[in-house]
Amino acid sequence: MRIAIIADIHGNCVALDAVLHDLGRTPADQIVCLGDAIQGGPQPAEVVARLRELGCPVVMGNADAWLLGGEETGSEPLSPERLHKIHTIRAWSLSQLSDADRAFIAQFSPTVELRLTDAQQLVCFHGSPASFDDIILPTTPEERVQSLLGAYVPHILTGGHTHMQQMRRLDVGPAFFFNPGSVGFAYSHYQAADRFRADPWAEYAVLTVDGDRVALEFRRVPFDVPALIASYHTSGRPFADEAIAQYQ
Repeated sequence: MRIAIIADIHGNCVALDAVLHDLGRTPADQIVCLGDAIQGGPQPAEVVARLRELGCPVVMGNADAWLLGGEETGSEPLSPERLHKIHTIRAWSLSQLSDADRAFIAQFSPTVELRLTDAQQLVCFHGSPASFDDIILPTTPEERVQSLLGAYVPHILTGGHTHMQQMRRLDVGPAFFFNPGSVGFAYSHYQAADRFRADPWAEYAVLTVDGDRVALEFRRVPFDVPALIASYHTSGRPFADEAIAQYQ
């Protein structure tokens, strides 16, 4: 069984299409999306349409829930200027979506579980199985990771949210956690805020399970940055110039 795991598209259908084109060369048996699919970029309706076409299970991310409800659930403090920007972009994103689009997003699941073998499942979530706001980084202490994920051993676990490709073992057994990275907004976490640059590629992962054999492949696929910039210019998405500058 080959499972493609995508996450954090953030309204960038140009990048999503690059991933789907790449997958077309070596098709997967199943695609799973780990959430934060719609809000942020210039193509929210296009991403909804593509996910509908795929018919794949989609996890509810914090940005998806916030898009629908407008309720701040994260712990990160936001300045009044930042709050104004994200609320303005949210209002624009909602204006691009039909009632059917919003109903589709509302059906995203807190978690998705896929059977891999008789004894093992793939448990899919956004931040953690308990909350889409939980953060798991390579530097997260082991005790914290065990408190978030330990109850799900011996299963294989996958989550998004941090936009960082990573893998870590969970105990002495076969269980491990991985993050496929971000399809629509990949970036290095190790850069100064005043010189921030987004990456010109889409990230995802492919998990292959063949009996007791397990393989995990992290992929980075270049996407058409000029096409994304053109979409920002024509979409009417607020604060487009700031978003475009991250790619220049």
